[in-house]
Amino acid sequence: MEKPPKSIALVANTSWNLVHFRTSLAEQLREKGYRVLAIAPPGPYSKRLLSEPFSRYYPWTRLKAHGRNIFREWQAAWELRRLYQILRPDLALHFTIKPNMYGSWAASKLGIPSISTITGLGYPFLHPVGGNQFVPYLYRDALKGSSATVFQNEDDRSLFLKKRIVDEARALLIRGSGVDTRYFSPQKGERIPDTFTFLYAGRLLRDKGIMEFLEAGRRISEKFPQARFQVAGEPEPENPSALSEKELMSFFTNPAFKYWGFVDDIRPLMAGSDVFVLPSYREGMPRAVLEAMAMGKPVITSDAPGCKETVEPGVNGLLSPVGDTEALGLAMKQMLEADPAMLEAMGARCLQKARDHFDIRAINRQFLDLIEQVLKDGITAKTSPVVF
Repeated sequence: MEKPPKSIALVANTSWNLVHFRTSLAEQLREKGYRVLAIAPPGPYSKRLLSEPFSRYYPWTRLKAHGRNIFREWQAAWELRRLYQILRPDLALHFTIKPNMYGSWAASKLGIPSISTITGLGYPFLHPVGGNQFVPYLYRDALKGSSATVFQNEDDRSLFLKKRIVDEARALLIRGSGVDTRYFSPQKGERIPDTFTFLYAGRLLRDKGIMEFLEAGRRISEKFPQARFQVAGEPEPENPSALSEKELMSFFTNPAFKYWGFVDDIRPLMAGSDVFVLPSYREGMPRAVLEAMAMGKPVITSDAPGCKETVEPGVNGLLSPVGDTEALGLAMKQMLEADPAMLEAMGARCLQKARDHFDIRAINRQFLDLIEQVLKDGITAKTSPVVF
C-alpha cells in the first residue's frame, strides 16, 4: 500500500504574508510530493490560499498580528495547538513573531517537528520597554521546541546567541525569503521628462524610516525642482510605530510628492523610478530592496542589520546611518547629481547581486534541504550553523 504524502504546514500572522512570501516555496514543496497546509488569520488574501500550490487552507481565527489582549493571545495559542492536534502535520514552518512563539510551543507539545524563521526582530526588540522587554524570554522558552531556527542575517543570529535565546547548533542562516528574478526584472516604465524619482515602498511605520524619507525629500524639493518622491504602502493604525494620517498627508500637499496607497503590483512604480529608498531601522532581509535590485534599480538603505547586507556602498547603492535625516538627504542628493552612466552601472550591479545571491529558487532549495534534514535526522551539534 502506497504511503500518503507527508504534510507540511506553513504558518504566518497574515494570509498576505503567505501569498506574497511563501507561494514559491509552497510550489517547490508540492513538486517534491508534499501536501502543503496553509494556516493564517482570515483576510483579503485568504481566497488565494484555497487553491494550488496550497493543498488546504485553515483559518487561524483568534490571532491578531498586533493584539495585546493576554486572554485572546492565550486563545490564539490554544487554537493553533488544536489545529495541529487535528491535522498532525509532519512538519510545521513558522514565520513572523507570534507564529514562531505559539507555533513552536504548540508543535513541541504534540511532538511535531518545527522550523522557526526570524524574518525580522520587529517593534519589541527596537523598543524594549514595558512588556516588550519580556519578548526575548518568551522567545527563549518557545524556541526550545523548534527543531531549527532560521535567521535572515548574521546580526540577528548573533543577538539571539548572545542573549542565549537559541542553541547555536540549531541557529541557522538563510539570507532572506528570496526574490523572483523572473517576475521582478528590468523593464521600461512611464516617466515624466526632466524629473528624477525616488521611490519608497513598504509599511508606513516610523521604524521603516518613512519619516526620514519624507523629511529629507521635503528639504531636497526646495533646492531641486526636478526631484520627485513617491510612496507606496498603507498605514497600520494598530502598530505602535504607525504614522497618523495627519502626519502622513501633511507631506502630500507638496506637488513633488505622490502617495499611491497600497499597491498590489509594485513593478510599474519601480520601473518608473530612478532610485529606491528604504531607510529602515532594522530588517531580516528587506524584500522590497531585493525587488528593486532585481529590477536593476540603485538603492539607498540604512546601515542597519539586514539592510546593509544588500548594498556595497558606491558599487550598487549607498548606505545611510539609521534615523539620520540629514545623512539620508545627502545620499539622495548624491544620487540626484550623479552621472547617469554611474547610476546605470549601479543598477546593473544590483541586478547581478540579486540574481547571484537572492534568487528565490536558490533560497527555496536551501529551505528544502533543511526540511528534508529535519524530517530525516533532525539537527545535531555537527550541523553547520550557516546554511547559505
